[in-house]
Amino acid sequence: MINLNALTINKLDQDYDFKWFDCGDVDLNNFLFNDAKNYYTEMMAVTYLVEYEGKTIAYFSLLNDKVVFDTSNIPAKGFWNHFNRRNRIPNPKRRKNYPAVKIGRLAVASEFNGQGIGRFILHTVQKLLLGRMDIACRFITVDAYPTAFDFYRKNAFEFLSAEDVKESTRLMYFDLKSILLP
Repeated sequence: MINLNALTINKLDQDYDFKWFDCGDVDLNNFLFNDAKNYYTEMMAVTYLVEYEGKTIAYFSLLNDKVVFDTSNIPAKGFWNHFNRRNRIPNPKRRKNYPAVKIGRLAVASEFNGQGIGRFILHTVQKLLLGRMDIACRFITVDAYPTAFDFYRKNAFEFLSAEDVKESTRLMYFDLKSILLP
């Protein structure tokens, strides 16, 4: 088991010299090695590397997002009302969309799975966003693969809708305000 206090987080930039990384998922590995720098240059996503003893053991990418509701659809309107009540959004502040940050990618090197690094990353993102109160953000979103549903649910993420049940990923969200509420 690694000491989570010994982890360092570095923002990926154009000059970063890649270290070894393999999470066991070709798509996630390829994003890091082939796309992450381009996303940074084009201001589409920022990737952070989690390092331990000189190795990149995980990474995550963040980008702007929003939680959107189509209230012209009657079932969606009912869900919108339920969503607003569940997240304690007062009537005068209810909107059809809310500011969010999306975790576009999150991967942990295979040999470090099950050691709390994913949870560490989620807590890091929460602290990062709550510490930047000069930029409003209410929710963290993620397009979760079925293999990650349990991980996100254990970390207080909820499915946004039932409409994407048959899709290859499902939109999940975390309400940052839930950390601040007593």
